[in-house]
Amino acid sequence: MKYISTRNKNKIVSGAQAIAMGISDEGGLFVPEFFPQITKADRDKMAAMSYAERTAFVLSKYLDEFTYDEILGMVNKAYSRFDSDEVAPVVKLDDNLFVLELFHGPTYAFKDLALTLLPYLLTASKAKIGDGSSTLILVATSGDTGKAALEGFKDVDKTKIMVFYPSDGVSDMQKLQMITQEGSNVEVVGIKGNFDDAQTAVKRVFTDPEVKEELKKRNIELSSANSINWGRLAPQIAYYISSYIDLVSSDEIKGGDKINFVVPTGNFGDILAGYYAYKMGLPINKLIIASNKNKILSDFFHEGVYDVKRDFYKTASPSMDILISSNLERLIFEATDRNDAEVNKLYSDLKENKKFIFDISKIDGVFASGWADEEETADAIFETAEEYGYTTDTHTAVAMSVYYDYIDETQDKTATVVLSTANPYKFPLFVYNSVTGKNKKLDAFKASELLETEIEIDRPEGLKNLKDKKVLHDKVVEKSEIEKEVLNFAEK
Repeated sequence: MKYISTRNKNKIVSGAQAIAMGISDEGGLFVPEFFPQITKADRDKMAAMSYAERTAFVLSKYLDEFTYDEILGMVNKAYSRFDSDEVAPVVKLDDNLFVLELFHGPTYAFKDLALTLLPYLLTASKAKIGDGSSTLILVATSGDTGKAALEGFKDVDKTKIMVFYPSDGVSDMQKLQMITQEGSNVEVVGIKGNFDDAQTAVKRVFTDPEVKEELKKRNIELSSANSINWGRLAPQIAYYISSYIDLVSSDEIKGGDKINFVVPTGNFGDILAGYYAYKMGLPINKLIIASNKNKILSDFFHEGVYDVKRDFYKTASPSMDILISSNLERLIFEATDRNDAEVNKLYSDLKENKKFIFDISKIDGVFASGWADEEETADAIFETAEEYGYTTDTHTAVAMSVYYDYIDETQDKTATVVLSTANPYKFPLFVYNSVTGKNKKLDAFKASELLETEIEIDRPEGLKNLKDKKVLHDKVVEKSEIEKEVLNFAEK
């Protein structure tokens, strides 16, 4: 399997190269040259497999320079750190509604499914291509990616990781998880700005020849742990396929039946993995995009206009507080019949004019979209707890709200899986106030204690212990200083 860049189809690399590089030299994203199929017979065979084995089976279709056993060895090491043997269990709420729990990893967010595995994939990929350089991982985070990447890459040999986060744009728990991070090779830096500022600056570093030349002198190559990296995105395809198999195995649906997925998304990576599963043959009726008040994706899928000249809102679902959705580029590449010239023009328009216009009829009809504001998010937490005795975090609540609206509008009786992307204790105050109908002002730890008396889920030890951890990373810089910070960290 080869990979091509969305901005230069003549840039062709192996899977190992795509993972090691993270992003193409000209700023494009790597996509597989074709989508391998997983047939009904394959899914029937996968039913008897563990989650790790299913993931290895899917990845072996894309990373054929590695054997299945090599990939399985990496996956088993990664997922041994999860608190559920199922890794990504499916929970039934009613006959048509299910939740796919993706928060059982070491940092209690869906990013763990990929970021516990990426260090092994990256190390193996560099060995496969004979690259003996050290790696500097750059990460822009809107909340969960940062901690998951730090935890995955801490103390990994010949690797450094540097995370940039909006200093006032993540939850208290998310921030504490990052600024208390231990490890001999980690750096965490707040920026004065939002996630889009951080992501744009990190992408700029990747394409800055002067920075790359300086790093090359030190035998350091850049890579990414954001979902622009194929090694971050590919493992996420597996949980769509696995959840479908689980529904068939438990007789909730018949093999071949189509289902819906509702996905809270800001950077478009999580739902793109679902689209790739669909392209691989998974029977999907609708992939429903759930946005918060920063509803640029919902607007785009309704109107075909991607316009970042709009107000930016800090919401209770900060991992979705994003206006520049990087992975949308991969979908646009498919929707234009892989026309790299058209992708370049659209993203040139976005850079220069802060918007582009696209014929939305070219995009696969499998997508639907909606959005929820703060009040609707709180209502969804309350309604889901009341109706089903199930408590969600804020991002999952956005998805639940969009699902409720979708059902009211369409009367669709298709079995639906909502992706639950984080443990509710990562956003304890908003969840507590939503569940109880109160409007208390509490710190995150007091809110967590009170929340534990109200809901069915125990507080994770890793979040409980944050209170006593020492702050190790308190630097905050202007967004214009990111290049300088990268070079300074590389010299350490």
